Amino acid sequence: MAIPSSSSSMQSLLRERKYPFIFLTGTLLLIFLTLISFSFSSSSSSSSSDLKIYSSSSTPTPVIAPSSVSGLPDQSEEERPFKWTLCKGPLAIDYIPCLDNHGAIKKLKSRQHMEHRERHCPYPAPRCLVPIPKGYKVPIPWPKSREMIWFDNVPHPKLVDYKKDQNWVQKDGEHFVFPGGGTQFKHGVSKYIKLIEKILPVVQWGKHVRVALDIGCGVASFGGALLDRDVITLSFAPKDEHEAQIQFALERGIPAILSVIGTKKLIFPDNVYDMIHCARCRIRWGADGGKPLLELNRVLRPGGYFVWSATPVYRKDEMHQGIWNSTISLTKSMCWELVARAITSSWFGLAIFQKPANSSCLETRHESEPPLCGKQGQPNSSWYMPLNNCISRLPANNSWPNTWPERLVRISTSLNDEPMSWETFQEDTKHWSALISDVYSNGIGINWTNVRNIMDMNAGYGGFAAALISMPVWVMNVVPIDMQDTLQVIYDRGLIGVYHDWCESFSTYPRTFDLVHTSFLFENLTKRCDMVEVVAEIDRILRPGGHLLVQGTLDTIKKMRVILVSLYWRVSLHQEQFLLGVKAFWRPGDGTIDR
Repeated sequence: MAIPSSSSSMQSLLRERKYPFIFLTGTLLLIFLTLISFSFSSSSSSSSSDLKIYSSSSTPTPVIAPSSVSGLPDQSEEERPFKWTLCKGPLAIDYIPCLDNHGAIKKLKSRQHMEHRERHCPYPAPRCLVPIPKGYKVPIPWPKSREMIWFDNVPHPKLVDYKKDQNWVQKDGEHFVFPGGGTQFKHGVSKYIKLIEKILPVVQWGKHVRVALDIGCGVASFGGALLDRDVITLSFAPKDEHEAQIQFALERGIPAILSVIGTKKLIFPDNVYDMIHCARCRIRWGADGGKPLLELNRVLRPGGYFVWSATPVYRKDEMHQGIWNSTISLTKSMCWELVARAITSSWFGLAIFQKPANSSCLETRHESEPPLCGKQGQPNSSWYMPLNNCISRLPANNSWPNTWPERLVRISTSLNDEPMSWETFQEDTKHWSALISDVYSNGIGINWTNVRNIMDMNAGYGGFAAALISMPVWVMNVVPIDMQDTLQVIYDRGLIGVYHDWCESFSTYPRTFDLVHTSFLFENLTKRCDMVEVVAEIDRILRPGGHLLVQGTLDTIKKMRVILVSLYWRVSLHQEQFLLGVKAFWRPGDGTIDR
């Protein structure tokens, strides 16, 4: 039997008027050819780099997340290999892993020395994402944020009632406002600051005294006001019944961190603060053999000042006078001098002590209690170390730094005597000045007008922060514990910072930094801990719309990019070594990607 040709078959179909069959066949053939073409195109594109590369001289077009979860195209496992979940529980919105580890806290044998306010980090580090408060808004920009913040961003009204007689904070419609009061300066912090300089003129705010520490800071109005006088104050307080005081401070744009004087050393170097301030910080300085005051002595610069504004300074009853007398006895044994005291009324008074500038008094004391500490190989090792019960020795070279702003670029006290150290410092300063000017400030995609709180995850000599000094920002300089200890240099420059291990969570509230920066950190860090867990921590502390700026190898950046895309961040690459990520408003399960 003969097989009909294709042309004769088609003619037969036409004679029989089978047009629907012809149309269906043609349509299926067209779809088949289209699918083959799309598959070839996808295969070609997947073999090329998945990173978009831009020069720093052009404005980048970042990879932008879709506008809704339901409209997402199918994603491969290689592109989105991570499954994110929300942190759970009543404290999830303000979750701080190392301070909210209630399982570890319940097992503590004692809380007498504030052990329950210290760090107790979970292992492994959490990967969950903190929820965003309902109604959260882009923060009010600096300097207006110092006076008011959005209520919905820090929805904790307890302090309004708890401290209503002291003018800490007030609620005004959809805002919290900060009148500038405090427990010891309820009629205004400006008058309080002027009083300190009046009774001790040598303070010379912003010249002689540049770096200060405020203990039990409330909402950080003292540190906020000193910014106008070129004094940078790191305020700290524990996470306690004074609900969210550190979160208020950071939302205002004032440097602050969660910490406590308990059983462990503060995460600062020895001999770095020009002044330490305590206004009703509720610490018994003579407790436990005087360990709290001995810790202040450790971090206070030789010749530095301790300002104590508290009821024992001015109240005459037996209890308060007993506290005053025991404190005076301890300060004398440490060779501190009471250089000023002011009692202006029955409800206010302050005392100012000065730490000795040299060792002569300590070496000639009649009594050796507390004893001098032994010579230590690593004097600045304070990470998870117990408090001293001895007086820290003064360094051989303990001259006061140059006046501000000269001290920013002229360091003498903390660099090694070797010429190479000074040369390295100078080269580092020039490097960061050029990088900020040529790359970070132009074309990389950061809107610096929306940036106030910055964290440098591995600060080195603080060159990144120093190069930004003319901008209305402040930088939390972090020196990782497994890297060269340069934190004392940072303080001698007139900047602030802390020690930290990035395998653990940082002691801050969620959504408190506008920009997180790191330079070649992850190449070594990922040998000790998981990059996914570190990125989850960065997501926790960064505000929605905030920036992550990473300098690193292309291999590190590719790995980082995959994680950030899984979080629906906007991601772009510049000069094959700078990754810029912009945090989205997306949280798993709520259907929101970005605003």
